[in-house]
Amino acid sequence: MGKKRVMLPANEVDLTAVTYEPEAIQAPHLTGLALKLFVKLIEARLIGSLILYNLKKQNGMNEILRNTVIPEVPMFKPEFPPQEPETGVVVLEEDGKPEDRVESALKCLPHYDPAACWSGDSTPSFRYWKIRDFAYAYRSRLATPSLVAERIISVMEEFSNKNPPTPFLVSFDAEEVRKQAAASTQRFEEGNPISILDGIFIAIKDDIDCSPHPSKGATTWMHEVRPVKKDAVSVSRLRKCGVIFIGKANMHELGLGTTGNNPNYGTTRNPHDPERYTGGSSSGPAAIVASGLCSAALGTDGGGSVRIPSSLCGVVGLKTTYGRTDMKGALCDAGTVEIIGPIASTVEDVMLVYAAILGSSPADKISLKPSQPCLPTLSSHESSNTLASLRVGKYTEWFNDVFSTDISDKCDDVLNRLLEMHGCKMKEIAIPELHEMRTAHIVAIGSESLCSLTPDCEDGQGVKLTYDTRINLSLFRSFTASDYVAAQRLR
Repeated sequence: MGKKRVMLPANEVDLTAVTYEPEAIQAPHLTGLALKLFVKLIEARLIGSLILYNLKKQNGMNEILRNTVIPEVPMFKPEFPPQEPETGVVVLEEDGKPEDRVESALKCLPHYDPAACWSGDSTPSFRYWKIRDFAYAYRSRLATPSLVAERIISVMEEFSNKNPPTPFLVSFDAEEVRKQAAASTQRFEEGNPISILDGIFIAIKDDIDCSPHPSKGATTWMHEVRPVKKDAVSVSRLRKCGVIFIGKANMHELGLGTTGNNPNYGTTRNPHDPERYTGGSSSGPAAIVASGLCSAALGTDGGGSVRIPSSLCGVVGLKTTYGRTDMKGALCDAGTVEIIGPIASTVEDVMLVYAAILGSSPADKISLKPSQPCLPTLSSHESSNTLASLRVGKYTEWFNDVFSTDISDKCDDVLNRLLEMHGCKMKEIAIPELHEMRTAHIVAIGSESLCSLTPDCEDGQGVKLTYDTRINLSLFRSFTASDYVAAQRLR
């Protein structure tokens, strides 16, 4: 029969027969001069093609993409499945004002008790101030946005002198922060705050436009070929709510990595342990929230870039459904994978920021036909019962496939606490074709990234990229048109 293998249609896969196969990635471990030489070799047309062909073959990519019959038709853009209206939710108006959506989201939250935050306890301890904590402080004249701004500015200066350095931001303008804070302070003094987000400090990932800051994508040159002319749509919506932007947050260069390591501006350290990575690519947004400096941040996510650093830094990151947020003004605005999503210290703060930024682009409304966005009503007496009705899927073999059992044990503790406290039910699940999913994803997101970057790389900017980015781009160049179509069939 030769090498050809045939996949079953998705609806015919027997989930009871699925077995988990740990993935052992075959790749050289290189540093220093050996890494530089390897980059030169794979960028060479002939020998590079041979090296990459063998690496893909060793990792089963060629078999999946070229030797497999995939029964599904290609899906070049995610689709919204038909969805029945949910119970216990509030539907948000996409085309309305962002401050009105935030007000609707506010009504979904549990009752706010100021005493929980302002109990007068003088015991010094670290805690996350939630958005409603700041809002209460401002309205009660216990603090002002200008006072908070000065604290943040002094901490940013202190962090820039730390050893090792802690580069949360790649673009920061103290006077710009003071200017925004002064305007917000004046609104509170006049009794006219715009929304619950007025005076709330938020960082923006460096691949989302936020005027007057440049968008570098954590490269050394992107801002030179792509000047920022105005805010991204999501940033504009937050600005209409009175948000104060403290600057552009560090990231893995061009988002093409999951560690957050960045030789250009320094690597953001995990606030809980400076010797550990934050994860990426939204390393700066997650770290600055985890440090307590910002209530929230915006990141981008196409393959975990919001979720990974949020998880590693112990905060909350939301990967929205594709098309829920308008990507105009982001470096990855032409893709079919990436979204802009909020990061915050709590679920309720994520809900408030998400309510402000949501709203599909005009093109996505036509092509995707998304259902109306909604938020859970956590304020109702029935909300506890709603949580109890949730089912948590756990693929135990995948869950336990970690470097250290300390990690899976900790995650198990958290999962059990969720079940015990809220009465959720856990259900054992299996996820078939994980290798195929990963392969389809890397081809899709890689091809889209390469398409966006090729004009600048051909113009001589490619050699200015970091070595791991150049390796990724070389891999992406090795994909063929048939590889791309096969990946969309898997998708």
